[in-house]
Amino acid sequence: MEKFNEEAIMPELNTSDHQHMMQLAEQLSAAKQKKKELEEQVKTANAEIDRLDRELSDTMATMDCSNFSHAGYTFYLSSRLFASPQSGKKEELFTVLRENGYGSIVTETVNANTLSSFVKERMEENEGDIPEWLTEVISTHEKISVGVRKK
Repeated sequence: MEKFNEEAIMPELNTSDHQHMMQLAEQLSAAKQKKKELEEQVKTANAEIDRLDRELSDTMATMDCSNFSHAGYTFYLSSRLFASPQSGKKEELFTVLRENGYGSIVTETVNANTLSSFVKERMEENEGDIPEWLTEVISTHEKISVGVRKK
């Protein structure tokens, strides 16, 4: 990637514009750093919530207590089942579901990032244009943002 040449753009900017751009850059860097710190705090809080949830549910189960009220809250045991295909058996699961009359819950999906990469590759092959066969079935938009990395 081409490195930004600050001197190449600076002569075109007046001092006020330059100062404003530098202030915005500092604010963006600070906001990104704050977001990173907050995300770490959320990770820590989620780990604490998981630990306390596990410990409280184990204690309630040991005491054969399905619910109780405390400090204005009702606490209750809740169970939720999560299912997923066994490793490498996704297509086999789909076949079994279809054979047993449950094909309506099987859906095909395309990951959004995968689709975006695919479209970008097709555009590169087609002189920057989306191939005609795709234009009627997809929508695209570009988001321009400022990348930031430490030196």
